[in-house]
Amino acid sequence: MGNPKGFIEVARKESGYRPVVERIDDYGEVEQTLNEQDRKLQASRCMDCGIPFCHWACPVGSKIPEWQDAIYKGDWKLASDILHSTNSFPEFTGRICPNPCEKSCVLAIHKEAVTIRENEASVVEKAFAEGYIQPRIPKVRTGKKVAVIGSGPAGMSTADVLNQMGHTVTVYEKDEAVGGLMRFGIPDFKLNKKIIDRRVEIFKQEGIQFKTNQYVGFDVKGEKLLKDFDAVVLAIGAMQPRDLPVEGRDLKGVYFAMEYLTQQNRVNRGDKIANKDRIDAKGKNVLVIGGGDTGSDCVGTSNRHKAKSVTQIEILPKPPEERGAGNPWPYWPTTLKTSTSHEEGCERRWSLSTKRFIGSNGNLKKVELVEVEWTKDEKGAWKMNEVPGSEQIMDVDLVFLSMGFVHAVHRGLVEELAIEIDQRGNLKVNSHYQTSVDKVFAAGDAHNGASLVVTAIQKGKEAAQAVNEFMME
Repeated sequence: MGNPKGFIEVARKESGYRPVVERIDDYGEVEQTLNEQDRKLQASRCMDCGIPFCHWACPVGSKIPEWQDAIYKGDWKLASDILHSTNSFPEFTGRICPNPCEKSCVLAIHKEAVTIRENEASVVEKAFAEGYIQPRIPKVRTGKKVAVIGSGPAGMSTADVLNQMGHTVTVYEKDEAVGGLMRFGIPDFKLNKKIIDRRVEIFKQEGIQFKTNQYVGFDVKGEKLLKDFDAVVLAIGAMQPRDLPVEGRDLKGVYFAMEYLTQQNRVNRGDKIANKDRIDAKGKNVLVIGGGDTGSDCVGTSNRHKAKSVTQIEILPKPPEERGAGNPWPYWPTTLKTSTSHEEGCERRWSLSTKRFIGSNGNLKKVELVEVEWTKDEKGAWKMNEVPGSEQIMDVDLVFLSMGFVHAVHRGLVEELAIEIDQRGNLKVNSHYQTSVDKVFAAGDAHNGASLVVTAIQKGKEAAQAVNEFMME
């Protein structure tokens, strides 16, 4: 390592965020950047720890100590090359990954971890600015053709790896633009969509063909793809949201989180949405049900709409501020997380369950909640119990259900091809990512279940290797 004492001499310094009073008036990215010298100093904090648990915790196996050292030495091209050796698009993970690597940083045992995610983002932005990232056009084509269904992180990762192997790849996307959940689910204040466009343009120059507004299973039949291609990869995500089947669920004002976030992303793109179809939180009391990242995104979007109030509830107990004895380093910490959206304004409550929605003339007006407590039964399994007499009525105009995703959407392609699913509803695959249908593979959340962008990228890489072996054997 360039500076073996860097972790002793240099304190952690983060990029920070734009002031709340400024950022809640627009959808620009909230995170700021450090200057080049400060970034080198932050990279110098990467200690020569012997066993880099950051590498172990990263789903794509990023060679973190190596590219941190390259940053410190000012060799940004080398840092970029090392980054891209395991990750097709570090500009995405450098912005929206929850950085499990940092949670497993050896330095985090006693001090603050290295700013790995921020350093990663700085490398790829420097690489684009200096022209280090250029199209890598395959010199030889194999003559094999692959259709990738879905253009999210798993689909693009699969397409990139297969294209670099020399196969001809066509990506089918049901929406009008490439990116999947990254484009239409993640708010612009976390990921500017120009970042996606920039990478997609490079992929196009490298020979990958993208067909948008092509909903496979509807606009294009799966059987046709099986005739036209040597292999088909389903990277359709796990987009079936978890619902809340309680009284009043059908009232106007109760929406899935993705209905809200997707619409706002479309508005930001310049799409025209009829007033009768607009989901507008301005001046309204908003309730977000679900305490995860998607719920947090609804909070941030509601704040930008100028909601009257925003409350986020979670059925589980409030997490601890610090790791518990049963949650040691280097494992993922199940601790309280406060996002930039929470900082902008939000009441957060825990151990609350929703009993019913109450309306008038078909419109949502109130919600009935009840406190719950969690205990273990005689077998050690957690059990939820309502607290008697703890029912409460809350005035609310909008509810966003953000309780996660259960599995891939089955309607359309999955049903058409009669692809076998597992007990969780995900596409069932063998150890080679093959589904029950010949020539059909699955990648990412479609078979793995809802997970991180970085995990989807890795699953896409692995699926691509399996497809290559299948076609070339």
